[in-house]
Amino acid sequence: MTTPLTTPFSASSTAAEVLAGTDLTGRRAVVTGGASGIGVETARALAGAGAAVTLAVRDTAAGDRTADDIHATTGARDVTVAHLDLADPSSVAAFTSAWEGPLHILVNNAGVMAAPETRTPQGWELQFATNHLGHFALTTGLHRALAAADGARVVSVSSSAHLRSPVVFEDIHFRERPYEPWAAYGQSKTANVLFAVGATARWADDGILVNSLMPGGIRTRLQRHVSDETLERMRARVGAGAPNWKSPEQGAATSVLLAASPLLDGVSGRYFEDCNEAAHAEPGAARGVAPYALDPEAAALLWQVSLDTLAA
Repeated sequence: MTTPLTTPFSASSTAAEVLAGTDLTGRRAVVTGGASGIGVETARALAGAGAAVTLAVRDTAAGDRTADDIHATTGARDVTVAHLDLADPSSVAAFTSAWEGPLHILVNNAGVMAAPETRTPQGWELQFATNHLGHFALTTGLHRALAAADGARVVSVSSSAHLRSPVVFEDIHFRERPYEPWAAYGQSKTANVLFAVGATARWADDGILVNSLMPGGIRTRLQRHVSDETLERMRARVGAGAPNWKSPEQGAATSVLLAASPLLDGVSGRYFEDCNEAAHAEPGAARGVAPYALDPEAAALLWQVSLDTLAA
């Protein structure tokens, strides 16, 4: 691995600070899950820098409220709302077919964490279906729009939970092994990193940059299936190295760095945390990137498995 890329920003930086002085006028952005958590602050920072932002959300009423709030706080008028249910292939297809013109920034931010065992009508495990397959279908479905943007950026929001599990190709959907919420979440987040590696290998000639990130620990609705006691127990296990909780504005900072900062021009296929590229994680570590999440062979296999699963 080459020397990790560093920036002037850190865990305490906010999204607005990262984009200070960046002019996104004329650029179009989509933020999935843009009506809650760090998605709101990601969208707010992009809109505040001049981008035309589409909030791709399941709850369009919440999206409308968020769009109004972004307008009130930034003065940005070009914030629109579109329905998107990542666990429903027909919803993803409707979104991609309705999109017209180039797309400069796609932030794959939405997700579900540590959910009870749930399956989509297709029989897919919900976390993998939402966090990976839905975003895979969305991004590949928007490939032409991204390629037309001449320097598009795709941001894949992962998590340090990817350190809990590689993608278990032999039984992705827990049909044979007992379901474990965190293992399911972990492999879906590994898939988010592998997607960036796979897309970089395929789309570099289209000028599309794709990177992944760990936003940090932020208390949002993402943790609605996780008790406060469980979260604190997890932090205690990490011990003295446990990072502090971030505000949503700080949690969105790494996302907007990858989405729009000129500091990342030409950078693709890498994993970031706290606004800097992460080092390889040692076994048992709570930070860094697992080597299996950057494995090009695993990325290629995941790409094919994803195509086959969606086509079935």
